[in-house]
Amino acid sequence: MALHRNLCGYPAPLMHSSTPHSAFQSGTNPLSLEGKTAVVCGATQGIGRATALEFARAGARVAIVGRNEDGLAKVLGELREISGLAHETILADFSDLEATERIAHEAVTRLGAVHILVNNTGGPAAGTAIEARPRDYVAAMAMHLGCAQAWTQACAPTMRAAGYGRIINITSTSVFTPIKGLGVSNTVRAAMANWTKTLASELGRFGITVNNVMPGFTKTARLEALFKGKASRGGTTVDEVERDAIATIPAGRLGDARELAMAMLFLASPAASYVNGVNLPVDGGRLAAQ
Repeated sequence: MALHRNLCGYPAPLMHSSTPHSAFQSGTNPLSLEGKTAVVCGATQGIGRATALEFARAGARVAIVGRNEDGLAKVLGELREISGLAHETILADFSDLEATERIAHEAVTRLGAVHILVNNTGGPAAGTAIEARPRDYVAAMAMHLGCAQAWTQACAPTMRAAGYGRIINITSTSVFTPIKGLGVSNTVRAAMANWTKTLASELGRFGITVNNVMPGFTKTARLEALFKGKASRGGTTVDEVERDAIATIPAGRLGDARELAMAMLFLASPAASYVNGVNLPVDGGRLAAQ
């Protein structure tokens, strides 16, 4: 563990002195992930699951992270149906930062190399910013930014050694425009966005890119729960809440988790070697219409 920490602190000489170059290789598929190992957090459902499956279809070996053992086993079975690579599961509860840090380093040691990291954690509970307790902010920052930092510190040295790294964080469009009733989430997502830009400037010279994907209204269990909560608080129906949400989206519909996964695939691939430090909305044009 100490070795990883030291490498991330840059006390050692650079692992390669040549100027970084395009990851494209003549005659290869720039969207292929063959020969790459990916760690996908929050992969038992929704966007995380869809991303893990898409990475496997593109040829990657995938290690999925989650706290639900049964959910992990189910997705692992799906991965094995796609390819015979040594996909695996990593059981971790992100509410325990110290344990997550240990698990991350142990997992990377076992995997041998990680080329792609997807940081993804379920969003904080809904509620206004003023009503949230100070400890709610502390817990959310630890679960999101703290655990993302732990996984990034564990994976970055192997990315540097390979001269190839993709760190992708699933955040929210609230990075640009805060969403009413999600006070803690809005705050944490903004912190993640600046953390991403900072890392992008620090790690770019090692062939590592760091980007955010910002989902709009996407059909997931998280969105369903938010719609139900809003309907309950507003004395209306879930269908009415969904119709109001769709009315703000130029595409005229909710997103599908696999559509988000395809954006993740692009950012994880050699095709995105010159895309670094961006916040990419995948929202059907909702932000553009505001």
